[in-house]
Amino acid sequence: MILVLGNFLLNRVESGLLDAKVQAALAEAATGAVTAQDAFDSADRTDPTVYETLVPDLVKRLATAGGPAGANEVALLRGPAVTAADAPLGVSSFEVSREAVPPVLRTGVRQSGKQLWTYGRLTRAGVSVPAITIGSPVVIPTVPGGYELYFVFPLDKEQATLALVRQTLAVAALGLVLLVGGIAWLVTRQVVTPVRMAARIAERLAAGRLEERMRVRGEDDLARLAASFNKMATSLQRQIRQLEDLSRVQRRFVSDVSHELRTPLTTVRMAADVLHEARSDFDPAVQRSAEILQAQLDRFEALLGDLLEISRHDAGAAVLEAEPTDLRQIAERVIEAAEPLAERRGSRVELIAPTSNCTADVDSRRVERVLRNLIVNAIEHGEGAPIEVHLAGDEAAVAVAVRDHGVGLSPGEAAMVFNRFWRADPARARTTGGTGLGLSIAIEDVHLHGGWLQAWGEPGDGSQFRLTLPRHQGTELSGSPIPLEPLDSRRRRRPVTVGEPYRRVVAAEPRETR
Repeated sequence: MILVLGNFLLNRVESGLLDAKVQAALAEAATGAVTAQDAFDSADRTDPTVYETLVPDLVKRLATAGGPAGANEVALLRGPAVTAADAPLGVSSFEVSREAVPPVLRTGVRQSGKQLWTYGRLTRAGVSVPAITIGSPVVIPTVPGGYELYFVFPLDKEQATLALVRQTLAVAALGLVLLVGGIAWLVTRQVVTPVRMAARIAERLAAGRLEERMRVRGEDDLARLAASFNKMATSLQRQIRQLEDLSRVQRRFVSDVSHELRTPLTTVRMAADVLHEARSDFDPAVQRSAEILQAQLDRFEALLGDLLEISRHDAGAAVLEAEPTDLRQIAERVIEAAEPLAERRGSRVELIAPTSNCTADVDSRRVERVLRNLIVNAIEHGEGAPIEVHLAGDEAAVAVAVRDHGVGLSPGEAAMVFNRFWRADPARARTTGGTGLGLSIAIEDVHLHGGWLQAWGEPGDGSQFRLTLPRHQGTELSGSPIPLEPLDSRRRRRPVTVGEPYRRVVAAEPRETR
């Protein structure tokens, strides 16, 4: 806008200066032409030499007369019909050139017989400046043909004025830009600074620094925003601390109850073992009761163990004892231990592992517990279909995927299976134990390794759980050697391949990573 306004003002000033100069120059040239014609008409015609003196004096007087239009140059030029023999007159106060007196102007003056003007250029001291050239026809008595009187008004002063105006406008525009920029910066800072402060404080709140607050200044909208933000932060802080206190009490309760139940459970276990060993001496009803008591004590003991493990994770007391371990050996042990359960459910477990190294720095006890949970869950939910356990590795990570072809997972359930005590179908009968904490403990163990535990499933197409662990502790995972969605899923349109028994270890080709 400043550039457009400056151009407009400069054009208006230039137009005004030129219009004033042209009007003044036309009036002065018309007066000079009348003066010259009167001088020629009143000259003594009997003296043949009178014009030789009169013309130079007249041209000099007209050139030095001056007027509202300023200094000018004058030239009296003879027409093409006037020969040097008839009248050797042609006087000027400057060096006449085609730029100063354009030929087109001379032709127009001769043909129209009236005053005409145009823009030209006048050379002074080797410097060419723009000028206004005005021509008028004059008649010298006793001289045949015709003469033309030209006034040349240089525009050097107007050019200097325009240069000064242009420079002034440039300085003013620069100053105005700086002023507007400074004002805009101040206004923007007044608006943006509180917003940036709110963003920084929000980041600190998200990082756990719940005591952070915004400074409230004034009573404008930004001050009201800061006050509202502080109220929101105070409310969040109070609620988060209430939730933390409640969670702390719950964890403490679970931990205390788990430890307190250990002692009576041990006593009950000892008594139940005695009854179980002597069950052959009892009648059938008491014998069955002793067996049921033994089974339920096993489940109760497993639940207490899981609760204690969860409480250790919640308290941050879980310790990782990592050492280089071959995951193939862990998988083989888990599959072998789960073989009786698989046979009872009519399933078959197959281990598909590469011939390359699958060693990683892991806590073998925790990884074995994770795989046991995944494989037992796959057998229990596999509806008697084959179970595949895939192993793969690359330079940065190793992965184990447990694939079943059972009921699968509904949309949204893949993100919920790791919640504590969550079950896809609470009404479904279970033939094996389970505390509802297995996958919750598994994902805590995996996070302790810095790894991933992810689930995929489709209704009627089974599910796949993928465990990904870094080869070396402290490194961050960027991908997994095994895709989360199995290659035999319906969407991929790949057939399901039923493998050999789990004891056969098949070399697996590298597969896509996702």
